Amino acid sequence: MSKKTYFECEHCGYKSRKWLGRCPDCGTWNSFVEVKEQSNKQRIRGLKGTGVKPLPITEISSAQYARIDTGSEEFNRVLGGGFVPGSLTLLGGEPGIGKSTLMLQICNNIAKSGEILYFSGEESPSQIKLRAERIKALNTNILLSGEVVLENIIELVNNVKPLIVVIDSIQTMFSEELSSAPGTVSQIREVTTKLLFEAKNSGIPVLIIGHITKEGAIAGPKTLEHIVDTVLYFEGDRFQSRRLIRSIKNRFGSTNELALFEMTSEGLIPISNPSEFFIGERPEDTTGSSIVSAMEGTRAILVEIQALVSESAFGTPRRMAIGIDPNRLHLLLAIIEKRLDYLISRDDVYLNVAGGLSISEPSTDLGVAVAIVSSFLNKPVLKDAVFIGEIGLSGEIRSVAAINKRLAEACSLGFKKVFIPDTKESIEKKFKEKLELIHCRNLKQVFDLVF
Repeated sequence: MSKKTYFECEHCGYKSRKWLGRCPDCGTWNSFVEVKEQSNKQRIRGLKGTGVKPLPITEISSAQYARIDTGSEEFNRVLGGGFVPGSLTLLGGEPGIGKSTLMLQICNNIAKSGEILYFSGEESPSQIKLRAERIKALNTNILLSGEVVLENIIELVNNVKPLIVVIDSIQTMFSEELSSAPGTVSQIREVTTKLLFEAKNSGIPVLIIGHITKEGAIAGPKTLEHIVDTVLYFEGDRFQSRRLIRSIKNRFGSTNELALFEMTSEGLIPISNPSEFFIGERPEDTTGSSIVSAMEGTRAILVEIQALVSESAFGTPRRMAIGIDPNRLHLLLAIIEKRLDYLISRDDVYLNVAGGLSISEPSTDLGVAVAIVSSFLNKPVLKDAVFIGEIGLSGEIRSVAAINKRLAEACSLGFKKVFIPDTKESIEKKFKEKLELIHCRNLKQVFDLVF
């Protein structure tokens, strides 16, 4: 083997001078590919020192970004208000979930103000036009190209100077300076890094699309998440209409925001009222169902919690939770049994967040406990009630943040009663007039009122 080549793991980027059957770092089998080694002069070619003198941080002016409006309120929400000039955004998701469709819609909205460069290495321009005709996203300012060579892409960007650049997808792009195949760790890292430099130098926002592998990593390696400015995850079941976009990294905004879309024949339509979407199919007079209020970024969303408690057929009862941390379920079951003397430890317990939403905050504890006991006692819960509160180990109901936003959402959807902790946060007068607020100190007090 020549000294100018080495072997690199496609999954984690581990380097070795000889081929290995199993990567000693990530443990993946048959993942090493041969890569041509580059000299330092090749890697830093074109990068020169700016000669700028370091300044005290107090003398540096704060940058004010004029964001580019995407034309979609939901997508603007997860971005923090729109694309920041010179930013590099990564949109990841499973193949076929709707990433290219959403980007074509966003490009159509932005193209009203200028030209867009859309590079597609997976589909031909004629295939993209068919999709654009279906979702009514035809615009002369959307410039399509099937170019996959990075050097040619950068040249086109410098010549056209578009408003934004879309790369679909990062696995198909490659640099001629590397001998490895497209989609390998070295190619993806090199292409993304050079796109970052190009975005910063030109001030043009670049959005790259990456597929999620079987292991859950975007476009293979996780190192992409450290290079880009913003990381968005596209979630949802391909066989259902609902789609979610989460922001897990954002240098220019919040990482707690959530965007909701519905997939239709005409593309992705924003869901303006997610609470009504999640609880719209709640059955009447059923047991094991309660409504909770969860905060997703700056927005309160009402969600239905479903619980099923049944007699176990085996010696070891099962515990299953979808949408809620299973460890949180075990903790709440122990509190219910210890503080309320309900013998649930011998039964199977199944918990589900209706609609497929994942909830991590503890403010839904009270609603989860009410749904479990409702199924255990086979008694329905009040239909027009919302449960808000965190449960402590001694069974006390603890206060939660943003109580007024949660009450506003419950009020807008017509709920009459809200079980809330005895909070110190001041509650607006209008909610006291429109809602029956029931302040609770412990679980026993709640269950005496509900059941």
